[in-house]
Amino acid sequence: MDHPGITTVGVVGVGTIGSSWAAYFLAQGLKVRCWDPLDGYAEHVTAKVERMWPTLTELGLVEGAALDNLSCFDRIGEALEGCRFVQESGPEDTDLKASLMAEIDRNVEDDVVISSSSTALMVSDFQHKAANPGRIVLGHPFNPPHLMPVIEVGGGKQTESWAVDTAMAFYEAVGKMPIRLRAEIPGHLVNRLQAALYREAVHLVAEGYATVEDIDKAVSGGPGLRWAFMGPHMTYHLGGGDGGIRKYMEILADSQERRWAALGEPSLTDEVKKKIIDGVDAETRGRSIGELTTDRDATLLELLKVLGGKHD
Repeated sequence: MDHPGITTVGVVGVGTIGSSWAAYFLAQGLKVRCWDPLDGYAEHVTAKVERMWPTLTELGLVEGAALDNLSCFDRIGEALEGCRFVQESGPEDTDLKASLMAEIDRNVEDDVVISSSSTALMVSDFQHKAANPGRIVLGHPFNPPHLMPVIEVGGGKQTESWAVDTAMAFYEAVGKMPIRLRAEIPGHLVNRLQAALYREAVHLVAEGYATVEDIDKAVSGGPGLRWAFMGPHMTYHLGGGDGGIRKYMEILADSQERRWAALGEPSLTDEVKKKIIDGVDAETRGRSIGELTTDRDATLLELLKVLGGKHD
């Protein structure tokens, strides 16, 4: 990790996302100081990080990376002592997050960036209670953060540009693939793209066009394979043949618009929810969440090793 001045990171909120962040930062050779309001959280986060460590070791640890660099504290002020960057991963609740940001702000130096893992809330909605709102940014990862490269970085109405610049540089220095958001929008970027696909997947189930499992197969065995290393615009560029995206727009733009017009706008009624739940239950074939998560992470590990630096 080559980012002068940032060797110690605070992780506030160490549930599923925060624990994954803690493991990733440790693997990058950083010291991690954690805090969470739940009783007994230290044992929980330590166990989670230890389970992730073999995977991170296989991907490659930075020199000096060690589990011993993880510290857990009972008081947030104590946890944030000496931290030069803070990753907040608290609940997705506007009021709670605003109060948490104000508390973090009171306990770190004025030049320390406070970055939120907020899934869909906009920074402007929770930075207003802090005395120094200009250093609060969005740092939204894709789950699980210890494996997925992409992270969305942006600011709110009161965020200053230096804070976003610092967050972008920090995340890139620790091996992430930061995406700079040019404006605030609910759901940010990645989750909106994911939601667009899932809306149509739900529509297809609701209308009986295919089973839950076959729709999942259609994505994972079709466009999902290309999306692992190529986004939709580049995919359509190649879809235009020798003429690329210009040719595609020339001959297939009307066809694309007809497909857009035919997309569904489903509602998650009780009936539709039951269809999806029953379909997922059938697709899992009795495998637990833990088993499915282990399989997912193992596959992601192999995929990351194959792709190497192809995301650059």
